[in-house]
Amino acid sequence: MKDPIQQYWQIRLADVKKALEENNFDVYIADNSAAAKEIVLTEIIAKMDVNTVSWGGSVTLVSTGIYAAVRDSSNLEVLDVFSKKLPPDEISQMRRDAMLVDLFITGTNAVTEYGQLVNLDMYGNRVAAITFGPKNVVILVGRNKIVSDLNAAMSRIKDYAAPVNAMRLEKKTPCAKSSYCEECKSPERICNSWTITEKSFPKGRIKVVLINEDLGF
Repeated sequence: MKDPIQQYWQIRLADVKKALEENNFDVYIADNSAAAKEIVLTEIIAKMDVNTVSWGGSVTLVSTGIYAAVRDSSNLEVLDVFSKKLPPDEISQMRRDAMLVDLFITGTNAVTEYGQLVNLDMYGNRVAAITFGPKNVVILVGRNKIVSDLNAAMSRIKDYAAPVNAMRLEKKTPCAKSSYCEECKSPERICNSWTITEKSFPKGRIKVVLINEDLGF
């Protein structure tokens, strides 16, 4: 007998894949983090004309091992905006420079069953890159990011993802203490720019890797 949980998620992921593909995204399904890493390195990057690469904030990117593998590649020029060795002003400039890389890798806060990507950003570099700039974008998506519709996506982000990320980043925001969005005016607020990506344009520019594991926030 098949594992019913795995069977459930295989069906759900296949449905979301179909919806995303109808919206002009290229979509891959990975059974786990290791498979996702293999897909990104050997099925996506290896088959692209990629010289420069960067990324936006994503726990999923790090936990899959993709960040370390790409960062340490000798064949790519990497703009490592996660670097702890550079001063803030240099990181800010690097985020701007990352808008023109060949490949930008990040996660998403939510993906709807209608095939839409929904994100809420602090600096805006992540959502800006998804929208326009880099030639290609890879989005890594744990199965826990799947929601029914836009309302559910926004609720998930404001009621869970944003407070948890504020805690992770040790921000001095009300939600980091209460675990609830309080529509704050804190100078350290991480909820500043919304994007809803309805379709990939041009077709296939955005590649989505759906991962059959709970990953990220």
